[in-house]
Amino acid sequence: MLYAENLDTPLSDREWKNALETWIRLIQPGEKILILPPDITRCYSYAGKITAYLYEKLSGICEIRIMPAVGTHRQMTRKEKEEFFGEIPETCFLCHDWRNDTEDICAVPEDKVSEITNGKYKRAITAEVNRHLLSGEFNRIVSVGQVVPHEVVGMANYTKNLLVGVGGRDMINQSHMISAICGIETIMGRENTPVRLLFDYVQKNYLDRLKITFMLTVTCEKHQDSDLYGLYIGEERETFSAACRLAEKKNITWLSKRAKKVIAWLDPAEFGSTWVGNKAVYRTRMTIADGGELLILAPGIKSFGENEEVDACIRKYGYRGTKKIQDAYENGEFNGIEMAAAHLIHGSSNGRFKITYATDPELMPEETMRSVGYEWTDIGPMMEKYQPREKETGWYEDQGEEYYFIKAPAVGLWRVLGEE
Repeated sequence: MLYAENLDTPLSDREWKNALETWIRLIQPGEKILILPPDITRCYSYAGKITAYLYEKLSGICEIRIMPAVGTHRQMTRKEKEEFFGEIPETCFLCHDWRNDTEDICAVPEDKVSEITNGKYKRAITAEVNRHLLSGEFNRIVSVGQVVPHEVVGMANYTKNLLVGVGGRDMINQSHMISAICGIETIMGRENTPVRLLFDYVQKNYLDRLKITFMLTVTCEKHQDSDLYGLYIGEERETFSAACRLAEKKNITWLSKRAKKVIAWLDPAEFGSTWVGNKAVYRTRMTIADGGELLILAPGIKSFGENEEVDACIRKYGYRGTKKIQDAYENGEFNGIEMAAAHLIHGSSNGRFKITYATDPELMPEETMRSVGYEWTDIGPMMEKYQPREKETGWYEDQGEEYYFIKAPAVGLWRVLGEE
């Protein structure tokens, strides 16, 4: 494993580029390399800069293709690619279609799924990945991404980038549902969770033979940009474990008390749907007091799902509590789209605290947001009152109102001391 890490100060450009250069020296001219970075919803990941650097250094001697690991998200626009990756030609990019571009690689048997979920989930699960990973057309596959607390797998990235990011319907659906059934609050921020053990099984039984190089980052938000504290490069699981150890220190914030009000900012360049925007709900829920409020400042929200299928499902059922969704799930109403059921469970406070979205009424009208069970307010006055672009994460007081503000909810997890 190659790595560069600092606990207290960000890595300099020279430090992280030196780590990449050590790996680049292993590459032979003429190799065909497939790079799998995240999409722009992971804009703080540093993966865009790393991908751009790899392209700059290798495109003259190797054939490079880049396939953003979008999962079920919409495809990136040309503008987003330029913003995230720089001036890489469009001809270098491949698109992942989770419905049509995958091939089965193995099945996780029912008894194994039952074992890793302590009997809470009992069904076989098929693992799929994009056909380009299996075609033999590439000498080398490089998966780039950020390790950070995550609501489905515990700590994001590593094999999740393959089995979800460029994966297929069954694994995406069932991994999300396992998280919902096992309990999101027991999963977030932990390395070894039921879903991670599910992915480990597939890695041991198939993915290891693909010889994938993982480039994993640990970053923190700073002034609407990110600082890089760790870069880990390798094929073995220790690459992921090492990144997790640093992410636990850098990306989990421990508060001394619960907050009656939490305000989370969703950058419109990053968040256009509640499917991704609800990270503001997942990552803050353990810090909000009973009867409190989460106010989400979301000027870019214009839909619920990242695709029409999920969007329609959210509009139909809404974020109306675990019991309603579980009842519908048990009645077979989410067959083939279990990921939406899991998302609706994760996105509800179950009446414990109020969730209010502040949106642009031209993009997401009041009646539309209220129809799925959330409160609504106009983003204009809220932007003027709270000035989120100028604030940093922390405690604030305004006219006697105390609140905790979070600048980039997707880059961390917030918990309360003594409630481990």
